[in-house]
Amino acid sequence: MMKQTRTKPPRRHAPKKPSNQQKDPVGVYCRVRPLSPSDQECCIEVINETTVQLHQPDGCKVNRNGEYKETQYSFKKVFGTLQTQKDLFDFVAKPLVEDLIRGKNGLLFTYGVTGSGKTYTMTGSPGQGGLLPRCLSMIFNSISRFQAKKYTFKTDDKNGIEIQNEVDALLERQRREAQTQVATRTPMRQRMVEPEFADMINIEDNCNVEEVDEDSVYSVFVSYIEIYNNYMYDLLEEAAIDPIRPKPPQSKILREDQHHNMYVAGCTEVEVKTTEEAFDVFWKGQKRRRIANTTLNRESSRSHSVFMIKLAQAPLDADGDNVLQEKEQVTVSQLSLVDLAGSERTNRTKAEGNRLREAGNINQSLMTLRTCIEILRENQMCGTNKMVPYRDSKLTHMFKNYFDGEGKVRMIVCVNPKADDHEESLQVMRFAEMTQEVEIARPVDKPICGLTPGRRYRNQAFKDELSRRLEDRGGPVNGEVDEQAVIEMLIQSFPPIPSCELLDVNDDMTLPQIIEALEKRRRIRQMMAEEFNKSVVSFRGMLHELNGVVNAKDNLAQGRMSEKERAIMSQKSEIERLEKKVKTLEYKIDILEKTTTIYEEEKRTLQNDLESQSQKLHRQLSDKRRLESRINGMVAENAVKWEKECERRVAAKQIEMQNKLWVKDEKLKQLKAIVTESKGDRPERPSRERDREREPKVPTRSISPSPAPTVPPVHTRHRRSRSAGERWVDHKPSGSLETDTVMQPHVPNAIKVSVASEKALAKCDKYMLTHQQLASDGEMETKLIKGDVFRTRGGGQSVQFTDIETLRQESPPGNGRKRRSSETNRPPLAESTESEWTDVETRCSVAMEMRAGSNLGPGYQHHALPKRRKP
Repeated sequence: MMKQTRTKPPRRHAPKKPSNQQKDPVGVYCRVRPLSPSDQECCIEVINETTVQLHQPDGCKVNRNGEYKETQYSFKKVFGTLQTQKDLFDFVAKPLVEDLIRGKNGLLFTYGVTGSGKTYTMTGSPGQGGLLPRCLSMIFNSISRFQAKKYTFKTDDKNGIEIQNEVDALLERQRREAQTQVATRTPMRQRMVEPEFADMINIEDNCNVEEVDEDSVYSVFVSYIEIYNNYMYDLLEEAAIDPIRPKPPQSKILREDQHHNMYVAGCTEVEVKTTEEAFDVFWKGQKRRRIANTTLNRESSRSHSVFMIKLAQAPLDADGDNVLQEKEQVTVSQLSLVDLAGSERTNRTKAEGNRLREAGNINQSLMTLRTCIEILRENQMCGTNKMVPYRDSKLTHMFKNYFDGEGKVRMIVCVNPKADDHEESLQVMRFAEMTQEVEIARPVDKPICGLTPGRRYRNQAFKDELSRRLEDRGGPVNGEVDEQAVIEMLIQSFPPIPSCELLDVNDDMTLPQIIEALEKRRRIRQMMAEEFNKSVVSFRGMLHELNGVVNAKDNLAQGRMSEKERAIMSQKSEIERLEKKVKTLEYKIDILEKTTTIYEEEKRTLQNDLESQSQKLHRQLSDKRRLESRINGMVAENAVKWEKECERRVAAKQIEMQNKLWVKDEKLKQLKAIVTESKGDRPERPSRERDREREPKVPTRSISPSPAPTVPPVHTRHRRSRSAGERWVDHKPSGSLETDTVMQPHVPNAIKVSVASEKALAKCDKYMLTHQQLASDGEMETKLIKGDVFRTRGGGQSVQFTDIETLRQESPPGNGRKRRSSETNRPPLAESTESEWTDVETRCSVAMEMRAGSNLGPGYQHHALPKRRKP
């Protein structure tokens, strides 16, 4: 049979705090220590009551390129070197003591580098008491008249307080006193206040808390804890001393009570009744605290110390005599005073061994505290829900409840203005500035017990009146009625009874005397009874009168209470109405937020669609414009090309027709001359060779449009450009040579440049580049490359080349056509010309073979570029 597994009970969760609870920021104060005589340079300056300024030491200016960097930090209050311990206590610790007596918790800790004055601020010095003795003095000054008898309140092992009746408290006192006398046996002279701290607690200004609840009784419990190397030790624990094998102190553990508050299990809590007794307990634990001598501090604290003041208060019963025996009515508040160990750098302290390990644990716990503060600040400011690592250190784990809203938190930042501590002070200031941004929930007020106020004074007035009446009647003055004394007084007031011995039978005197004495006693008794009855009646009347006054006061108090209750009820109803309204508004806000989120998503979607459509439309427009520009360019280019082609074809056709007509005319003329002319009267015709020798070199100009094929020109004269009225850029490089030809390229109103210029292109709409090179026959060839200037979309200019004009020089050939006759029988030059024209066959062949395009007559050839045929 399988064994049934045992399930663990579910963990009880902490009660949730109301979301609408008010919050207060952590109060951070700064205290500047006076500069020691050995230090010369001060790096911290107090600007005003809330601001300090840090500037770097002189040695750091060289590393910062000579810059004088200053940083200012703001606090709730800044205490300079001239302000006393009382000023610091009145502003920082006094409100925490007032909250302690009113049933609220508080946490006050000092933070800073080693040697900055933290222990002095917390403990003080002879004649200058610190915050701790002043807090104790204020507490006992306020509750001294209302303290309960010792051991009326008793602590349990679960961070609670129990109430004992008078008999149990008396037995407990007797038992403790007997144990103390047996255990200590200390002489009375050693129980006096030690002179070391006598001046610390001798505080002249007796400050107290106003409006203390007089219908309650109070008891104060103190405990002292040390956190050393992340272990907790009880400094008030009385361990058995073994001289042979001494045992080290046992560390304590943290536990959580039923209210989810953290406490140190097994910690010694001592009930104290005076300031001297409380400070004596503190001083006993202070002697056991771990301190050491380091390079930076002669008495450096090697641990965090926590001095806890717990105040238990319970209301009196309805008669105002005894403590109300109800545990639910007990209110426990706690004030924790924490003296943190100073952060330090090992490269400055030169620590080794145990000192090095202690410094590492101190810095680690302070780093954990800083991490918790950072995460709390991030959760509050950014709305995140990160887990705060309280359990990483005993220091933060112990005070987790304070940061969760169980009390006020105050921090005093102690700084040393000397130059050596500048870097550490800068880190401390940054941490303090970040801590001020953390908010903590405001603690709630303690509940009202519901009993009639003024019970204590009413009972005291009754006792005083009773003692006065008894004093008037010769009774005790101290107000305590002794029944035996009253009986003796009554017996003495009666007349003495005579002797009752009868020695003679005939004695007639004794019995009458006894009868007379008894009669006198009876009459006195009757008179006393009547007087007593009268006193009872008068006293009863007085009691009735007093009861009437009390009833009237009770009625008045009840009326006021009813009015307050009605006001409270109305306020509660108003609060409930407002809460319902707030919930309704929150629900509406949630709906509106969801609707807003949906609309924002739709808006973003529409905006994205609109942007995509606009981008698409913009691309389409840009493509359309680009396509239009390309089409326009192609149309313009084709128009110019076809226009030139048409002109070229018309001109070629005209030239071809003219050449055909001219050839026919020449043939007819020559035939006519051959037929009709006689041999003797033939005109003399100049020789072709002589005309060629006299003729100068004529440049041949050919137009070759791009990309049309090259067409041989017909006329040899210069063709005027159609763009004479346009503005040209004449780009002629600096290395160009001047030609000696008759025909020179000339463009009117042209801007001549030797290097391409953007400014010149911006002013013109035509471009011409002169390019020179050697032809294949060794002659100079000049090309005029022409183009149109266009403006680009980016604001620049571009050139599109359209055609090329070529200027080329050629020498005419030196020999003519060969004659058929032999060269050996050639006659002289003058006669050869005549023989040429007389040779009918030669003349006919020349006339028939003359090429078209010559306007110089027969015998001259037009050396133009041949027309290229399309493949």
